[in-house]
Amino acid sequence: MTLTCLLPAAGASSRMRGGDKLMELINAIPCLAVIAQRAKRAGMEVIVTVPSLDHPRAHALRTSDVRLLEVPDASEGMAASLRNGISAVQHLSEGVMILPPDMPAIETDDLVTLIGVFNGNLEHIVQAATQDGISGHPVIFPKRLLSEFAQLSGDRGAAKIMETHRESVVTVKLDGNRARLDLDTPEAWAEWRASLL
Repeated sequence: MTLTCLLPAAGASSRMRGGDKLMELINAIPCLAVIAQRAKRAGMEVIVTVPSLDHPRAHALRTSDVRLLEVPDASEGMAASLRNGISAVQHLSEGVMILPPDMPAIETDDLVTLIGVFNGNLEHIVQAATQDGISGHPVIFPKRLLSEFAQLSGDRGAAKIMETHRESVVTVKLDGNRARLDLDTPEAWAEWRASLL
């Protein structure tokens, strides 16, 4: 079974006030590279959308065994990354996991758990949730729904597809709040780092 992991990393990181959340260091390695490594260790092919192939994010992944995909219309929002990424792999994969790369609490074991649930039924959407049952990320979409990504626009991501196929969603609870913990401000990064001490 072929499963691709898509890391949408072409956004502007606008809430970081001049910084880049995906280049924040985790044990001296950029967050984007750490998340890509975890996805690879879970056994997936990894594709990463970037603003350009000359962008620092692309350079951070040069030594990683991932596929980089330039998104020229990235300024549109999340939908541009998803459209371009899914289009590049939809005929090659049984499903695609969408993993926001600003979620450093997501571990390889979490990804393996989600993959295991998806392997049990390749027709379902598999969505991570918090320990309290609040929906979050990552999300695995089956091949039968990948063509719908071509219709996405704006910055809402795949929310419309999730709403349309709500009856197909299987929720998998992960420990704590990790399925909702995305770090997109300097304060959020500082608070997360402090929580590790």
